[in-house]
Amino acid sequence: MSFVIRVTAKRVKRLSVHVLLSALTVLSACSQQDDTESIVSPLAEKFSDPVERGEYLARAGDCVACHTRVGEPEFSGGLAIPTPFGKIYSSNLTSSEQAGLGRWNADEFWQALHHGKSREGRSLYPAFPYPSYSHITRDDSDALFAYLQTIPAVEQLPPEHELAFPYNTQLALNAWRLLFFRPEVFEADAEQSESWNRGAYLVQGPGHCAACHTPRGRLGNTLSQYELAGAHIDGLKWDALPLTRGNLPQGDRDALVELLQRGGNERDVLSGPMAEVVLHSLQYLDREDLASMVDYLLSLPEVEAPASSQLRVNEDDAIQLYQAGKQIYTEHCADCHAEDGQGQPYRYPALAGNRGVVAASPNNTLRSLLSGGFGASTQERPRPYGMPPFAHQLDDYQAAAVLTYIRRSWGNEASAVSPETLRQN
Repeated sequence: MSFVIRVTAKRVKRLSVHVLLSALTVLSACSQQDDTESIVSPLAEKFSDPVERGEYLARAGDCVACHTRVGEPEFSGGLAIPTPFGKIYSSNLTSSEQAGLGRWNADEFWQALHHGKSREGRSLYPAFPYPSYSHITRDDSDALFAYLQTIPAVEQLPPEHELAFPYNTQLALNAWRLLFFRPEVFEADAEQSESWNRGAYLVQGPGHCAACHTPRGRLGNTLSQYELAGAHIDGLKWDALPLTRGNLPQGDRDALVELLQRGGNERDVLSGPMAEVVLHSLQYLDREDLASMVDYLLSLPEVEAPASSQLRVNEDDAIQLYQAGKQIYTEHCADCHAEDGQGQPYRYPALAGNRGVVAASPNNTLRSLLSGGFGASTQERPRPYGMPPFAHQLDDYQAAAVLTYIRRSWGNEASAVSPETLRQN
C-alpha cells in the first residue's frame, strides 16, 4: 500500500510541475497582450500594396532558404534543419489547405510569428526564429501572410521532427519559453533617425541576424550579452562573423553596402552561408535599406564574443608551419590572391586584412580552402568567380601550413593553425 502511495505522489508531483509550467507560460503570454498591434512598420510608407510589401519581407527574412528543399517548389518545406538536439523539418508555407497555410487566417499567422504558437496553440520550436520575428509589427505580419497566400499550393507534408526526449515534448518547449522568450514588437527610438530605425528593424526583426550571429547557450538560447558578437553554426560548420562596431571596417559604409547587395566588393567576397543569404535575400533589398542596416550595425557598441576553443601551436612549430606554408601559397594561391595578398579587385578577395582570415577561429578560411566554392550569384554578377577545393591536393599538415602563412602575413596577426584542427574537420 505504501508503494502505491509513493508512486501516486510522484505522479502528482510531476503533474503539478507540468500544470505550474503550463500555467506560468499562459500567464506570461496573457500579461503581454497585443497592445502593440497598432505600431506601424518602418517599411509602411515604401509599399501601398500589402502583397508587394509581404514579398519584400519574405525576401528580407530569407524565408525561401529554410522552407525549400533543393529541387522542390519554393516554400514547400521539408528541409532538414540540424540542431544540437536533433533534426527539425521546416513547414510548408504555400497556400495548400492540407499541408500549408491555406486554412490559416491572419490572426493565427500573427500568433506564430509574434508568440511562437501554432494554429492549434502548441509551442513552436525556436529553430523557427520567432524570438526575432516577434519584433515584426502586426501590419507587416499581415502583409507577409497576404503574400504567402498567393504562393501556389504544394501538397507536401514535412517529415516528423527527429528529436530526442525530452526535447520533443511540449513541456520542454514551454519551460524553454518561460526561461528565454518574451514577445516584444520593435518600437522606434525617438532619438535616432528614421533611417537608423529602419535598419534596426530589419536587422532585429525580418532579417533575424541574431539567429546566426549571436552565440547560444547549451539549451539553444541566444546569449543576449553577446548580441551579434559572432558565433559558430554547428549544423553548417561555418562561423557567423561579428557584426558589431570595431568588427566592421569603419569608414567603408559604401563598400559594406556593396558587399551585402552584390556579395562582393573591390576587396571582399562573401562565401558559405552568407553567399546564400545574398543569393536569396539581400540582393533584392533596396540599397537605401541596406545602407540603413549598415548604419545601424556600425552604431552598435563593440562586444567581445566568448573565446573560441582551438588547438594551440607552440612558436617553434608555428615558424615551421609558416615557412612551409609560404611555398604552398606561392604554388597554389598567389596567381589569384597575389604575392602580397591583395587579391584581384572584384574577382578574388584580398587576404591581407581580411576579417574572415584573421578571425579568432580559422574555421571559415579552412572551409574555403578544403571545399572551395563561389560567391553569390546576383543580378549584377550572375557568374561570380570561384575557388577550387584543395582537400584532394593538400594533406592536413600542408593545409595547416598555408593557413598559418595566410593568417600571419601582410600585417595579419592571427594564431597559427594546428594540423590536428584539420584532422578534426
